[in-house]
Amino acid sequence: MSKLQNKQKLLIIEDDQGLQSQLRWHFDQYEVIVAGDREEALAAVRLHEPPIILQDLGLPPDDEGVEEGFRCIREIAALSPTAKIIVMTGNSDYENAVRAVAMGAYDFYQKPVNADTLDLILQRAFHIYSLEEDHRRLQEQQQTPLSGIIACDPGMLKICRTIEKLAPSNVTCTLTGESGTGKEVLAKALHRLSPRANHRMVAINCAAVPENLMESELFGYEKGAFTGANKRTIGKVEMAHEGTLFLDEIGDMPLALQAKLLRFLQERTIERVGGREEIPVDVRVVCATNKNLKEMVKEGTFREDLFYRICEMEIHIPPLRERYGDKLLLARHFLRMYTEQNNTQVVGFSPEAVEAIETYDWPGNIREMENRVKRAVVMADDKLVSSQDLGIAPTGESLNINLRHVRQNAERGAILRALTMTESNISATAKLLGVTRPTLYDLLKKYNIQVPGAQDQN
Repeated sequence: MSKLQNKQKLLIIEDDQGLQSQLRWHFDQYEVIVAGDREEALAAVRLHEPPIILQDLGLPPDDEGVEEGFRCIREIAALSPTAKIIVMTGNSDYENAVRAVAMGAYDFYQKPVNADTLDLILQRAFHIYSLEEDHRRLQEQQQTPLSGIIACDPGMLKICRTIEKLAPSNVTCTLTGESGTGKEVLAKALHRLSPRANHRMVAINCAAVPENLMESELFGYEKGAFTGANKRTIGKVEMAHEGTLFLDEIGDMPLALQAKLLRFLQERTIERVGGREEIPVDVRVVCATNKNLKEMVKEGTFREDLFYRICEMEIHIPPLRERYGDKLLLARHFLRMYTEQNNTQVVGFSPEAVEAIETYDWPGNIREMENRVKRAVVMADDKLVSSQDLGIAPTGESLNINLRHVRQNAERGAILRALTMTESNISATAKLLGVTRPTLYDLLKKYNIQVPGAQDQN
C-alpha cells in the first residue's frame, strides 16, 4: 500500500491559488484535495469522500462570496452528513461564522492563518470524526438496539432511536403496524426508558373487552353503580397513575367511549361510573392498532379529534417481510431461547431451513415466527431444524445474496438514474456519480448501457 493511501484526506475549498499552495504545502501529512468553487467542491466530496473539509466562507461567483459559501456548506452537509466542515472567515466576520456553524459547519477559524492553531483544530476534528465512526460501527453491529428488541434492519434501528428520544417526554404515541410486529414490545421499551419506569405500565386490549364493560374497565365504578357493583373498583386509567397506560387495539374502541377517552386526554381527570367526583390522573398514554385510523376517520368510525390527540407521534412498525436481515436474526434468537427452556440438543437450522426462513413471507410476523420455531425445537429429530420442522414448504426460490450481483445491480441503477437527471451529459453524470469520465465510459461498456445522443461537455 502506498504512503498516499495511508494518509487521511483533507479537502481545501479556497479560490485564492496562492493560499491553496500554501495550505497544500503546510498540510503535507494529509492527502490534500483542493477545489476553487462550490461545484468543484461538491464533485470532490463525491469522488474522494473526505472526512474533514477546510472551506473559505467567501467563494466565487457571488460579489461578496459569503452566500455562495453558505450554499456550499448546506449542500456538502446534505451530501456528506458525517464530514466535518471547518470554515475560514475574515477577522471581523464573526456573525457569519456563527451562522455557518448553525448551518452544519463543525467549527470556524478566523484569518489571518496561524499554522499552529489551524493544526490543532484539524487534529481535533479528525479525532472527533474517528470516534464518531467507531460509534457508528458499534451501532451497526448492535443486534439489540433496545432491551427486548432484536433488530439490525435500518428502518427498525431508526424506530429504536425514535423510541429513545420520545421516552423522556409525555408525548402521546400511537404504534401502528400489522398484528405480530412487536407493538407491545416497543411500548414496554418506551415505558422502561421513561422517568415513569418505577411505576406501573397498565395494558388494556380494547378489542377483548365487551362494549358494555369497557367504560367501567377503563374508569372504574362506585359501589351500587349497577347490578353486581358490590364495592368501589379502580379502573385501568387510575391504576396507571404516575405510570404508563397502554391502549392496545385502540381502533376497536366503540365510538361512544371515544368521546369519554378524548375528554380524559384533554382534562387528565376521570369520573368513575356512578360517581360525581373528578379524579386527577397523571399518566402517559401509549396506543397501538393494526388498523388504518386515517381511513376510519374518513369512514366516520373513529373520531377525528381523538385521532389527532393520540397521534401526537405516530410510529409505523414495518412487517417482518420488509425488515432486511431480521428474519434469520430473530429465528436464531428464538431457537436459543427455546432450546435452553426445553433442554434440547438442537444447535441450529439446516441450509434449506435458512433458505425457507428468508424466502417465506411471514404473514403472522414475529408472533408466527416465534410459534413456528418453538414448535420446531420440540419436534426436531436432528440437531439441525429443517423446513419440515418449521412447517414451511420450500418455495424453490433461491436467495439472491451474491454480493457481486447486488453491487452490479446497484451500480447499473445509479448510472441510469444519473444519466436521466443530467439528460445524458457524460461530464455532468460523472461528476454526479463521483467518478472520472474514463471510469464512467468503462462502466457504460461493462453494463452495456447505450446512451443515444450523449453529450460530453466540460
